[in-house]
Amino acid sequence: MDNIAMRGWATILVVLCATILKAKAFAPSNGHPCIQRVGIAPAPPFTSLSMTETALDVKKPTLTDATTWRLRLLLNDVTTTKGRKLDGQLFVVEGKFIEEEGYEPPQGFFRPIVSQTMDEEAEESGGRGGMLLEVTNSPWKLSEDPDDRKDGLWIWGLFAEPLYPFMLLQMETKELALPSSSDGENVDSIPPLKLYAQINHIRNKDEGSVELQTANLNVRVLEQIQLPGATVDLFEEEAVGQVSFQPL
Repeated sequence: MDNIAMRGWATILVVLCATILKAKAFAPSNGHPCIQRVGIAPAPPFTSLSMTETALDVKKPTLTDATTWRLRLLLNDVTTTKGRKLDGQLFVVEGKFIEEEGYEPPQGFFRPIVSQTMDEEAEESGGRGGMLLEVTNSPWKLSEDPDDRKDGLWIWGLFAEPLYPFMLLQMETKELALPSSSDGENVDSIPPLKLYAQINHIRNKDEGSVELQTANLNVRVLEQIQLPGATVDLFEEEAVGQVSFQPL
């Protein structure tokens, strides 16, 4: 019995010594308890593919060929070739504002386009949604107030950049035949027009988007004044309707 007891105590001592030696082997050299730290990598910045796709789908209206504009011209006081006055006749033009490089203030031309959708809409509505108006020439130019120019003070550093709160637009049109009676009699038309508009131009500097507000349409009436030895031509603008702008 004594031999068995001695062997049991010997086994306990061996196990205890092995445990102590193993603990010392894994302890840090400075004697402090070893605490294992688990590193957690920071999460990557949140990006949403759906938000990116949505942002790409949003079209910002600009004065470039990236944006197609629909112009609605409501003419109220235009005389036809047969002397009839138009009363609330709506016309539609679609196109792009193209800027010509190298000019300050910015300027360019409006390039009209005729889409198949416009033709189909005009036929289905019988002209009630707006007759197509053919534009032959249409220059535009951003401007300060033409009646109160600041003489380009922004050039001298008084402003961070020119604001150009107005767009000066000119539109020259072709003669347009008006719907006539079924027997082909009393055919009437609108003579070629030269229309002018001073449009409120608002640009969002942060987004780069542009807003063009509804403006009056004018024609210039020539008035000749006879002076001693000379004749002076004076042009007076006369309102004939309105034009509105819709980016597509």
